[in-house]
Amino acid sequence: MTGYRQVLAVPGMASLLGVSLLARTAITADVMALTLYVVLGLELSYAAAGGVAAALTAGVAVGGPLLGRMIDSRGLRTVLLVTVLVQVAFWLSVPLLSYGFLLGASFVAGLLMVPAQAVTRQAIAAMTRAEQRRAAFALESVQGELSYIVGPAVVILGAATTSPEVVAWGVGAAIVAGGAGIALLNPPVRAEDEAAAGAAGRPPRRQWLSAGMIAALTMAFGTTTLLSGVDLAIVATLREAGQVSWAAVVVVVFGVSSVAGGLVYGGLTRPMPTWLLLGLLGLVTVPAGLARDWPWLCVAVVGTGLLTAPTLATVADAVSRLAPAGVRGEATGLQSSAQSAGFALGSPLVGVAIDLSVPASGFAAAGLAGLVAASAGYLLSRRSPTRTAAQVGEFGGTRGPDLEPHAAEAHPGR
Repeated sequence: MTGYRQVLAVPGMASLLGVSLLARTAITADVMALTLYVVLGLELSYAAAGGVAAALTAGVAVGGPLLGRMIDSRGLRTVLLVTVLVQVAFWLSVPLLSYGFLLGASFVAGLLMVPAQAVTRQAIAAMTRAEQRRAAFALESVQGELSYIVGPAVVILGAATTSPEVVAWGVGAAIVAGGAGIALLNPPVRAEDEAAAGAAGRPPRRQWLSAGMIAALTMAFGTTTLLSGVDLAIVATLREAGQVSWAAVVVVVFGVSSVAGGLVYGGLTRPMPTWLLLGLLGLVTVPAGLARDWPWLCVAVVGTGLLTAPTLATVADAVSRLAPAGVRGEATGLQSSAQSAGFALGSPLVGVAIDLSVPASGFAAAGLAGLVAASAGYLLSRRSPTRTAAQVGEFGGTRGPDLEPHAAEAHPGR
């Protein structure tokens, strides 16, 4: 736990993680809030609700690298204030919009969503030393898991006790409060020794979007494809068993396991390669389909959960080290887009497998997707050229260019 105490002792880190958790929890719940509003408020079909959710998700995927590039060139606070104002306008207008206008407005809201996750990752890379970074990204991944456990559940409870309009306003208010809080904190997105990176200009994309970076983005995509598929496979398995009401319990066990895995991994003295963690994640997911009722399914998803946060943490760490300081915003935006695309693809991919076979094949499809991404990441990372010292100094990159953690970084206090 010494590593976590050192991370939380970094000036501004604890407050950043707290405010970011508020924003990320609300952002995690925004799709659910809009779904319930379309179904309960507008009294339209679930297909119509899916259209709004897809529009919002597509906007987030497209907007990630654009917002990141704006942060690199215009500064963090300017981007946060613009996105906060857009979110205020969108969520206040949700109950006033017809379905057609809501569809278009959802895309714009996603395009200019408060980049809480990407900003947190950038700030972690800037505020921590190399030996602290793995523990810090583990905390960031645990934060993400907590948001997925809490956010949708609070929205569902709120819709059951109030109205979908009030829930939508509440989610919007939390997003705005979180974004405004991060803007107020204005955490650094470049370390002090990287300050010259902005003045030196942006390095050419062909230089930093290397095989190693593409490997990291591929594994980010594969990880969320797997996770999205697992969620659907859980529901399908329990529906076949006539126990769909227990799905929430299984999902909570899954999330708690991930939190535990992230905390344990962040405290280890030696890191593991990203491709290996993702490969193991895929391997333990495939046999989860053998479970036939909810108690055994709770046991089966523990292995997947324990490896989820560590895999996400190593992906974030890899992206932060591979990206020169002058383009780290764009790189973390690309990571967010890759993860959003994975979430969007995972459910349809697994859904096809379930429709063509049995619910157990959903876990197999999700696990195989992770294995394919891990294999691709391994092959690409082996092809990643090493940047020269001159290239590193010219563009302000202070991390090693390789995809995997350095052995020296595994030992706190170095």
